[in-house]
Amino acid sequence: MSSTIQDYLASLRGKRVAVIGIGVSNTPLIKMLLRSGIEVTACDKRQRDDFAGQAEELESLGAELRLGSDYLEGLDHDVIFRTPGLRPDVPELIAAKERGSVITSEMEVFFQVCPCKTIAVTGSDGKTTTTTIIAELLKAAGKSVYVGGNIGRPLLPDVDGMEPGDIAVLELSSFQLMTMEQSPDIAVITNLAPNHLDVHKSMEEYIAAKKNIFTHQGPGGLLVLNADNGITSGFASEARGRVTLFSRRTEPEKGVFVKDGAIWVRNDMHERPVLYLENILLPGEHNVENYMAAIAALDGLVPDQVVRDFAAKFAGVEHRIELVRTLRGVRYYNDSIASSPSRTIAGLRSFKEKVLLIAGGYDKHIPFDVLGPEVVEHVKALFLTGDTAPKIRAAVERAPGYRPDALPIQEYSSFDGAVLAACQAAQSGDVVILSPACASFDRFKNFMERGAAFKKIIYGLE
Repeated sequence: MSSTIQDYLASLRGKRVAVIGIGVSNTPLIKMLLRSGIEVTACDKRQRDDFAGQAEELESLGAELRLGSDYLEGLDHDVIFRTPGLRPDVPELIAAKERGSVITSEMEVFFQVCPCKTIAVTGSDGKTTTTTIIAELLKAAGKSVYVGGNIGRPLLPDVDGMEPGDIAVLELSSFQLMTMEQSPDIAVITNLAPNHLDVHKSMEEYIAAKKNIFTHQGPGGLLVLNADNGITSGFASEARGRVTLFSRRTEPEKGVFVKDGAIWVRNDMHERPVLYLENILLPGEHNVENYMAAIAALDGLVPDQVVRDFAAKFAGVEHRIELVRTLRGVRYYNDSIASSPSRTIAGLRSFKEKVLLIAGGYDKHIPFDVLGPEVVEHVKALFLTGDTAPKIRAAVERAPGYRPDALPIQEYSSFDGAVLAACQAAQSGDVVILSPACASFDRFKNFMERGAAFKKIIYGLE
């Protein structure tokens, strides 16, 4: 195993390397390899016309491009970097491995060569906000911090400039974790619920991937778990290092909990209040949990006063219950990140009043049964669009207490149509929220593009 990035790059010279996926996470990797004198074949299922000038730029640096539907055919390279969106057991990768290829990824190599402390966050909901809170708290405490993984930018090209005293804060998806053979120094699992079952073969496989964030820790590692989640609470017995639990419902013997309107920390030495809930700017109980997870991970690394000062002014991450605009007494929120029922439920529970909800999108084969009762309780009008609109409607109509006169449901063929209908129905004092409970891929490249489309419509209202 290489000890530095330079050692690793030197080990690749003279070998044939393939990088699958020419996207946000792999383009900097491709350029770094090429500039290090390594022979690279960049593979992507998209056609050349989809890359604008990017294809020509990579070719000018020396890359060989393999584009189109047959981009995986004949893989026989010495080392193959897998994009997180590609399952490791596709036939082409299995065949390449049987021929002797080493299958890896940008994130796996990062963990091999990273010279500093690593903190990583995974979960079904709250990953990005928790990762951001952790990173920003460390920065506010004067630490040198690198943020990446599933958010920000890939960190492997930055490794050469990292020092042992720095801290790398990472958000890790189940797809990145599936083949990981190393775990971070501090691992955080916010929660787990059915998600990405359009890609994972089963819920069991999804959970197994998430557990990779801690299964390779040593005795000195720290695992932060949500004690209120039926899945994550059971991981404590499998941990190889220390475990800290956080809970809104109970008071762990050692961990983080809510008492007397504040978030408390209890450890071997004492217990103390760290952050009063009334001073958290972000709305919603799920954001209380995000702060609890961050506080559990950073106890002893960040002073309590830094936490208090930050929480009072941090307004959140874009596309996560983001207040877009208030117009004629109506508040419009962008929660496009909500690509699962559990995420939308958290968003709905963030408001005291019933909301006008815009939902629906790409079908990840997740059941919507749990969403139905929450919509009945928290929504005054439902506007559906996308592939999953009929499934969400059916779940709501099956829910106990549903009455058509109390909760009108409308379906629209276009995203714009659903948004505009919700806007037209809203009256002063109402909340309109885009919280789809589904992925965006039926109509958008990602949740960010979907959120941007929503915001454009809202900003265009007169």
